[in-house]
Amino acid sequence: MPKPALRPYSRYSRDAVALLGQAIRRARIEKKLTVGALAERAGVSRGLVQRIEQGDPGCGVGPVFEAAAIVGLRLFDADQAALSQLADQTAATLTLLPKTVRAPRIVTDDDF
Repeated sequence: MPKPALRPYSRYSRDAVALLGQAIRRARIEKKLTVGALAERAGVSRGLVQRIEQGDPGCGVGPVFEAAAIVGLRLFDADQAALSQLADQTAATLTLLPKTVRAPRIVTDDDF
């Protein structure tokens, strides 16, 4: 499958991704980690770590968050108790929803 054409991102998104990449790079250098060491710990390729640090908006959010966590960059100010409370609230809400949702069958009357 060919790679899709470049997607247009807003200036805000491009700036935010670039800022996050720079912060990850700065934290990695402060921890004296090489790109290869960070890639190995995150379970991704060196090229992906380089793209993250360059602010490529095409990188997946999972590897970006993992790289940030490994270098000790806090993305959210919530403490662990607040995060677990939010997870409990989300789980309680999800238990109220049906497990599957199906569209009603439309019976076609084809008797002429």
